[in-house]
Amino acid sequence: MSMGDNHGRSASLEKNGSESVVEDLPVQPDIAYGGEDQLPPPPDLTPEQEKALYRKIDMRLMPILTLMYLCSFLDRGNIGNAKLQGLTTQLDLTGNKYNIALTMYFVPYCLFECPANLVLKKFRPSRWLPGITLVWGTIMTLMGLVNNYPQLVGTRICLGVAEAGLFPGVVYYLTLWYPRHMIQTRVGVFFGGATLAGAFSGLLAFGISFMSGTAGMLGWSWIFIIEGLATVVVGAISFFILVDFPHTASFLTPEERAYVVHRKKYDNSSVGEEEHFEIRHIWETLLDWQVWMHILIYMSIIAPLYGISLFLPFGFTTAISQLLTVPPYVFATLTLIVWAVWSDRIKKRYPFVLAGLTFCLVGFAINISDVAIGVKYFGTFLVVAGSYAAFPGVVAWLGNNLAGHYKRGVGMALHIGIGNFAGAIASNIYRTQDAPRYIVGHGVELMFVGIGFIAVPVTVLVYKRINARREELVREANETGLKLSPAEIRRLGDRAPDFRYTL
Repeated sequence: MSMGDNHGRSASLEKNGSESVVEDLPVQPDIAYGGEDQLPPPPDLTPEQEKALYRKIDMRLMPILTLMYLCSFLDRGNIGNAKLQGLTTQLDLTGNKYNIALTMYFVPYCLFECPANLVLKKFRPSRWLPGITLVWGTIMTLMGLVNNYPQLVGTRICLGVAEAGLFPGVVYYLTLWYPRHMIQTRVGVFFGGATLAGAFSGLLAFGISFMSGTAGMLGWSWIFIIEGLATVVVGAISFFILVDFPHTASFLTPEERAYVVHRKKYDNSSVGEEEHFEIRHIWETLLDWQVWMHILIYMSIIAPLYGISLFLPFGFTTAISQLLTVPPYVFATLTLIVWAVWSDRIKKRYPFVLAGLTFCLVGFAINISDVAIGVKYFGTFLVVAGSYAAFPGVVAWLGNNLAGHYKRGVGMALHIGIGNFAGAIASNIYRTQDAPRYIVGHGVELMFVGIGFIAVPVTVLVYKRINARREELVREANETGLKLSPAEIRRLGDRAPDFRYTL
């Protein structure tokens, strides 16, 4: 078959959805994946040796990435603690000014996530991720010096721009290292840092509050300054720890690098993924139905997550409120890790997303009711655990089902970027005048949860139908002898006949 015939048949396949199977061909230089043509042949590892290898990678990557995201989550959410330490009084945040300051963070944060993921590979992860950490740590520190409302809004906008690249960048970065059914555990550990930050921020703010009056500044200023300086230190350290890609990782032997690249190549394809960028990757992502369904699923979890994070301290004195935020986040972290490991083991995401939505449904139903404050506190346990524990599964699920480095990078950034607008909504639905039941706020959260209960089953049913259809097409192709070239399979990506969607 000629190259022209190949190209025409590939275009026809993409248009009509017809699929076949790829011939079992040896690796050629033009379809080499992940620098494998510069590495020795991959070794045969026992399951124990493979576990040891990925544990070695975990020990290098996960601690610093978790620490970076812990700082990110502390720095974006500490305004809730600062509110309790005199921020609203000193800056005269009357009316909706506080909520507007919260929202102005999310607008650039959402808009800049996709561009940030597009440049991550170009600027190299080992420079890009530490660099943006240094920038937002500096902005956070300067936020402690603001004197009025416009300055607060301006620094919140800058913080949103600087932090935008971290979460989608790290999740995308992890997909370049780990097979898709190892991802949720890693995202769970990484995101678990943020969950612990929810507990840690309350304790830290309680301790920092005793500095109120030092150097003529109130407690809220010191919360921003100290946590911002800690982020700068973490950013500086990460320059010396993070590495770029498996085939260039100096902490691995050449054989270990070859094995990691080999596992990634045959993780969701018989020929490996496309690694170069073309404009069509953006259009393919924008026109992919699953990206938009997953955005709805993401919103159904992220709205409860942000809503409860920003408004959890309630009902008691400031000190007691700060301390009461700790137990729900500790419980959520334990739930998150258990669900993540379990999900990777059974290679399914949707049961745990549905479980998280159920937790949120019960938790918000309790909080919207006219019940004792102790019962409402139990409800917050369910909301925090449900939203935080389900979140890594939501992110890993779409990442599992997008093939091609840049399509996955763009898709995950759109997923997180557009989905995070639900966080902006959640920042504005808990109005002061609605206290103590917050019927409007909890009602909107229940609406988002309801969207999730519709979107998740629909997505699973469509995935099952497509997987079943591809099984039929593979059988037909084997019978007729029609086979696609490796280049055609790679170009089709997650629409290729050998790709199976994770449920």
